[in-house]
Amino acid sequence: MSTTTNATAKRPPHVINKLIFRRIMPLLIAAYVMAFLDRTNIGMAKDRMEIDLGISATAYGIGAGLFFLTYALSEIPSNLIMHKVGARFWIMRIMITWGIISACMAFVQGEWSFYILRMLLGVAEAGLFPGVMYFLTQWFVVQDRAKANGMFLLGVSIANIVGAPLGGLLLTMDGVGGLHGWQWMFIIEGLPACALAFIVWKYLPNKPTDAKFLSRAEAEDLESRIAAEEKAGAAASGNSKLRHVLKDKQILLVVGIYFTHQIAVYALSFFLPSIIGTYGELSSIQIGLLTSVPWIFSAAGALLLPRLATNATRSRMIATCTMVGIVAGFTLGALGGPVLGLIGFCLAAFNFFALQPILFTYPATRLSGAALAGGIAFVNTVGLFGGFLGPYVMGLMEEATGSKFAGLWFIVAMCVIGALLTLRLKRGTEDPSKATVSGH
Repeated sequence: MSTTTNATAKRPPHVINKLIFRRIMPLLIAAYVMAFLDRTNIGMAKDRMEIDLGISATAYGIGAGLFFLTYALSEIPSNLIMHKVGARFWIMRIMITWGIISACMAFVQGEWSFYILRMLLGVAEAGLFPGVMYFLTQWFVVQDRAKANGMFLLGVSIANIVGAPLGGLLLTMDGVGGLHGWQWMFIIEGLPACALAFIVWKYLPNKPTDAKFLSRAEAEDLESRIAAEEKAGAAASGNSKLRHVLKDKQILLVVGIYFTHQIAVYALSFFLPSIIGTYGELSSIQIGLLTSVPWIFSAAGALLLPRLATNATRSRMIATCTMVGIVAGFTLGALGGPVLGLIGFCLAAFNFFALQPILFTYPATRLSGAALAGGIAFVNTVGLFGGFLGPYVMGLMEEATGSKFAGLWFIVAMCVIGALLTLRLKRGTEDPSKATVSGH
């Protein structure tokens, strides 16, 4: 009998887990591909906008980073709204508004219109990443959550693998219809998010008991196991309300690590095309293809490492090793020249999304309910200020020294601090997956 009509049939948890991955992850990954593409495609447009609009490296760094200020300030309200109205509607709303605003980047006239549209894009997209991180806590138990988070973060890697060559190709449309190539890039890469939003609305269930591909018994059992884990973790850490997040040293540690991590991720996202442009006489398509290489390694890291973080000890060990890998990668990128430098950026990128999904498993072992939704948003909100600081410092140091590599040493120093912080990570219960959970 079909699982959509049998209210009592129950398949083994590992079978249900694979089914959930297959049914909801492709939609979420596709949404994040478009989100990351639309927030970072200005990296490919940087040099052309400097020429066509007179936007300086410092102004570019400020504009790239301003996205994260408004994004961060809007995240907690956005996640609390999503907790009330459901992921399906709220993700659709986010995608439509960011798609329209991203396309409007084609009409930037100078520094101030660039700043304003970047800030509006931040408000529009706010809540997508922490919203999905919270959404996944409603579908996966703790031991499977790092793997799920890592799969979602494949969207970043795919966006950069596809986006850089695509951006390079679209830049060759210069003069078509009287528009610059970078204007076509913003339009063509922005509007598809609006179309995907309606597919999300149609096919993404809010929670297991809304899913037609699970029986009622399977959905209720999954929700009860997740609820029991959340309750055990929140009780062990003493966190029952959102305000408790500010007093939780472990969550504050996660915030600090994530802050340094985001400095590295977005410095590379926004400035790698320009850095590669210094390697020789390269066309925009060649720069785009070379820019995509480190992100292929980031996809490999996201697939291979988070699935190993099945308990507290492994999570902490992998978090430390990945931060050390980022430090080593950026150091090599700063010193190594074209070949070794690119290898260094590949090493750093390999570790980016092996670390991030692990970090976002910690709040869910210490919080529950609305406090969990707000707590995840809080981690991302404060951490994303690194997304402002990294590009800003990279642009400032480039303009001050004339070298596109100068800011990399700031990234290295911040990531050394992040690596030291990982040594003190602990979960709500040192291994929540061992908590007594019905049916698990």
